[in-house]
Amino acid sequence: MPLPEKALIAQIRRMATSSTQGRALGSNRTISTAIGDDCAVLRLLPGRESLITTDLTLEGIHFRRDWHPPESVGHRCLARGLSDIAAMGGEPVAAFLSLALPRDLPQAWVGRFARSLISLGERFGVTLAGGDTAESPNGILADIIVVGTAPKGKSVLRSGARPGDRIFVSGELGGSAAAIVQMRTKPQKKVRPRDYPRHFYPEPRVELGRILREKGLASAMIDTSDGLSTDLAHLCEESDVGAEVESVLIPRASVGRPAREVDLDLALHGGEDYELLFTARPGKRIPPHIAGVAVTHIGHITRSRLILVRNLKGVAYQLDPKGWEHFRK
Repeated sequence: MPLPEKALIAQIRRMATSSTQGRALGSNRTISTAIGDDCAVLRLLPGRESLITTDLTLEGIHFRRDWHPPESVGHRCLARGLSDIAAMGGEPVAAFLSLALPRDLPQAWVGRFARSLISLGERFGVTLAGGDTAESPNGILADIIVVGTAPKGKSVLRSGARPGDRIFVSGELGGSAAAIVQMRTKPQKKVRPRDYPRHFYPEPRVELGRILREKGLASAMIDTSDGLSTDLAHLCEESDVGAEVESVLIPRASVGRPAREVDLDLALHGGEDYELLFTARPGKRIPPHIAGVAVTHIGHITRSRLILVRNLKGVAYQLDPKGWEHFRK
């Protein structure tokens, strides 16, 4: 079995930076930010940065055909890449899709998948500009590459948080994970996408990310694709800081019919909400709503490398990253 995802990426990152090629990359002025953030940042055009992100969507890991309609799979496939661009404060431009499909997959499924993906792209001005296709021996695989831009030196990185910064999160958390719990625990009951929209049709926060970058509000940012606890740990690691969050302040999603609020564990550790988690300097005024999206202050950055959460009784305990991680034992 490969190393857990975080350790695997760290190992490859060390290999890339210690090799002859990696040392050459270190002196390459074209590459501003490489492994370790939501996107790679390349300086290809005067005055602009190019943002490049790639994400895999695998049948049996990210979706199941008996759970997810093809429209949801196509939407989610592109939304993941758009969310990475949003987390850098960028503006998406183009997408490239590579598909590996089993021979017995109906063409109608492929058409519905593609139409949904293209429709989401049109909403954000993103053109499907190319890709590749192949036959898969087992299951569907979709690899999406999304390209975006930002003004030179203005991309919002994970590494900009400083002690004293406040921590904010957009929207509500735990809604996507709640759908997975429902489908796993009650497989005989059909889960309706309209009852769990944040899972089946997540809304990438592109406009919010752009405004945070344009107004200089965010000092560091990441999207909550892997869950608050895990993504906060990623941000703190890249910034070499710690954090303290208040459990009572964490905005929890209401899901299902009748609507009910998700429990704290899902809000802390559930992934695939694709909200933005960002920090702001103490003097910055952060409105409660930006681009029509609620923004909630949930804690602050500390000098310690520890990440703590304070419960309703005021007792602080260590917040371990328990969100999604491939290959974790």
